Amino acid sequence: MSGWIGVDLDGTLARYDRWRGPEHIGEPIKPMLERVKSWLMQGQEVRIFTARASIPEYIPHVERWLEKNGLAGLEITNVKDFRMIELWDDRCVQVMTNKGQPIRTKGLWRDNLRKLLVKL
Repeated sequence: MSGWIGVDLDGTLARYDRWRGPEHIGEPIKPMLERVKSWLMQGQEVRIFTARASIPEYIPHVERWLEKNGLAGLEITNVKDFRMIELWDDRCVQVMTNKGQPIRTKGLWRDNLRKLLVKL
């Protein structure tokens, strides 16, 4: 496969409930960890896409966590490029290409309910 898949760390690959400092990274989220390992076994390039990468001193903590959880050597970044084909993240809202309309959001059901109630 060409291109790479970005996988967010906190809240997507590792459990996150609140910021506890750069050295703390939660336990792995098993379904996502297995998904990443499966992609790697298929030859897919995967990068850890995290805001932690914006502070160089935080990267060694992420590297240790990845090594401990069987993902040693993955690139850690916070920068997209033209080869990125997907981003898996707990905070993303996907939009329709060239439309600016959300495909699905956490609050979308609320918006649809409001529209329905206004019509009634």
